[in-house]
Amino acid sequence: MSFKCVVCGKAPVAGRTISHSHRTTNRVFRPNLQRLRIVLDNKVSREYVCTSCIRSGKIKKAV
Repeated sequence: MSFKCVVCGKAPVAGRTISHSHRTTNRVFRPNLQRLRIVLDNKVSREYVCTSCIRSGKIKKAV
């Protein structure tokens, strides 16, 4: 299983860091994913969900 949000599909993205002298180095922008027990297709499972999906109410937490 990859490090990806199961709701919206948000995943790491490659980019560059640019210094003041305009030198570039490669870097990775990682989403803020949390591993939660959620109800998915009427089943309780532990999945990676991004914090923007948690805050917007797109998931239902398992009790």
